[in-house]
Amino acid sequence: MLSSKPSSKHPVDAGTPAADDETTPLTKAEVDKREPYSPGGRYVTRSRIRAALIGVAIGVVAALSQPSRPSDCLPESWALCTKGHNSAIYTVDPTNPTVECVVVHQKSIVYWGTRKYVKKTWGDRDAIIPSLLGKRDAQKSWSLGEEVAKKGLKFKYLKDGEAAFPGFADAHAHILDYGATRELNLDGSSSIEEVRERIKHYILSKPEILNDTTLWIQTSGWDQNRFPSGNYPSAADLETDELLRGRPIVLARVDYHAYWISPRALELLGDLPHQVDGGLIVRDAEGKPTGIFVDNAMALVDKAKPNWTTLEMLSYYNTTIHDALRHGLTSIHDAAAYLPSIDFFKLVADRGALPIRLNLMAHVDSDEYWGGQLERLEGYADHMLNVRSVKLFTDGALGSWGAALLEDYSDQPNNKGLMRMSDETIHEHVRRFIEDGWQVNVHCIGDRANNVVLDAFEKALANDTQKLRHRLEHAQILTQDDIKRVGRLGIIASVQPTHCTSDMSYAETRLGPERIKGAYAWQSLIRNGAYLVTGSDFPVEGINPLLGFYAAVTRLDLNGESPHGPGGWFPDERLTREQALHGMTLGAAYAGNQEDIIGSLTPGKRADLVVLDKDIMQVPPAEILNTKVKATIVDGKFFYGKL
Repeated sequence: MLSSKPSSKHPVDAGTPAADDETTPLTKAEVDKREPYSPGGRYVTRSRIRAALIGVAIGVVAALSQPSRPSDCLPESWALCTKGHNSAIYTVDPTNPTVECVVVHQKSIVYWGTRKYVKKTWGDRDAIIPSLLGKRDAQKSWSLGEEVAKKGLKFKYLKDGEAAFPGFADAHAHILDYGATRELNLDGSSSIEEVRERIKHYILSKPEILNDTTLWIQTSGWDQNRFPSGNYPSAADLETDELLRGRPIVLARVDYHAYWISPRALELLGDLPHQVDGGLIVRDAEGKPTGIFVDNAMALVDKAKPNWTTLEMLSYYNTTIHDALRHGLTSIHDAAAYLPSIDFFKLVADRGALPIRLNLMAHVDSDEYWGGQLERLEGYADHMLNVRSVKLFTDGALGSWGAALLEDYSDQPNNKGLMRMSDETIHEHVRRFIEDGWQVNVHCIGDRANNVVLDAFEKALANDTQKLRHRLEHAQILTQDDIKRVGRLGIIASVQPTHCTSDMSYAETRLGPERIKGAYAWQSLIRNGAYLVTGSDFPVEGINPLLGFYAAVTRLDLNGESPHGPGGWFPDERLTREQALHGMTLGAAYAGNQEDIIGSLTPGKRADLVVLDKDIMQVPPAEILNTKVKATIVDGKFFYGKL
């Protein structure tokens, strides 16, 4: 859902502010015309990225690609096995769903089966006399090498209650934005006063910011639906405390579809247009901006914000990768990779410093076709980096009344939300990207946005034979007819289960009792033939994939509650545990065109695994939230934890 609108490369005083126009909306092209955009609201030139990465800085990144404790390093060939009756290895391969052992050689899984057979065939190097050393089954066409033949395999065992799975994937996330919001995090703030207190604490902890009121303060996470009034805050709310007064502050809403800015930031924007196509400048009764900018209007703020430095990008990347590995993620689909960030990730990959597989959805914020600006990367850096898809944005978000609906919001008459691109532009972009061989992934929240995009897909795919696995990102609110159409057209529904549980307290108020039946309708999509995959949209939601797994199978909040009681919100739409696991492993791999190398523990695929201290397929639902990652393994190496 995140759509962080980037800033231009110019400093604050560059360029000419948009003229005040009381009658004609500023078009998106006029807002965007000065410079190309960058991730997270800041521009970093490619030359600056290259210059900074070569040298000491890249060493910081490269350190992430090495196991943290040499004593915990795994040998070239080893086996992971269950021990006893209460541990399990889930393969997510329907031909062999659970096994007692998987055998790893170098970067790949080479065998699965019983402990007895593995020990008999290769021996245990920790046993006094390995059994039948060097013996090979006649059906094996591969060898683990001379060293294993002499000494046997190194065995690692799951303890009672533990379980192993294919490495978890997040099919929709925002890597650099997550890292950028960790020091000042507004998630869960229950009042404007709490937001102010968190900002004050941050300022007091940063002497360079405390002593320089010209430095911009930027983060995200607020949600007016959590505030007592339920109304948008205002710029004036960031001026009541002396410590905050006079500082340029930009706070993105939790879904990144609205900015809340301070009076000083508002002043730095200069003159503003009265309207912006596909966006909204919220104004008071006198017509003055209140400090809230929604969707395409956010670009006006981005023009004034300072740029990320390369060292900041490195810091944000390191933070995200550390947290991702700690939570068992071995693959992430970045759902809006601007050109400078693609260059950044490519350089990191070139240094062998990507410990997590990245699928980047390329994005350029322009109504003009931008496919010619992209470099396609498939299986780059030994299958650690892919750029084979693009990301388009069509509407806003439900929480900020920006999701584009076919009929008025139930709680805001005369408001149908915002379409951030014209229907014609959507059709043209979808057609041309498909013709050029790109997988097209489109942000769609409201039923109108989904309807228009499905129309575009249906028309573009009429004579297409490429089978590029196009995706609706969010697929959040659909008509009953469009639910059927998703499956019929073979479009992937990429959903975020924690969006459902975050929105359920107000979603029916926004949509009404009939329209809500087509919202977060996961089982309905599956029953009608849709291929469903899951992600988190971090930092909009938490990075821990088990939060999404829990939300998918319970449709309850973290306290075990929902508007419909402890049985879950619209419980008929819950996923089974098998469906939820598939969505964050093999399903995500399929959506990224990687199912041949990752997503299941099938022999021949890469050895990406996660070991949990509890079996999430068996424990009571509440115990899922208490489950911890014991180890994260990528290409047969520990990158977090140990066994």
